[in-house]
Amino acid sequence: MTEKYTKGEMHGCVVCGKLYQLYVITDANGKYVDAKVMSAGGKLVPHSQRPLVACDTHPDEQVELAVSRAYGLQKEDDED
Repeated sequence: MTEKYTKGEMHGCVVCGKLYQLYVITDANGKYVDAKVMSAGGKLVPHSQRPLVACDTHPDEQVELAVSRAYGLQKEDDED
């Protein structure tokens, strides 16, 4: 069984910077596995290789543009 570690982290919305509390899950090597947004009004950015959050009020197109501007194009994870 693979060990997983959970820690609380603050992350800003990728579009506007509003802060959200996340629980971030990593494996024993420190690789990002999953996250959960604990603050109201936030959502995880899908298909990212890192814990990214965005406000519920931002349209998906705006979030995708902000992510691609900051981190490049994201693709679905095919490793599972």
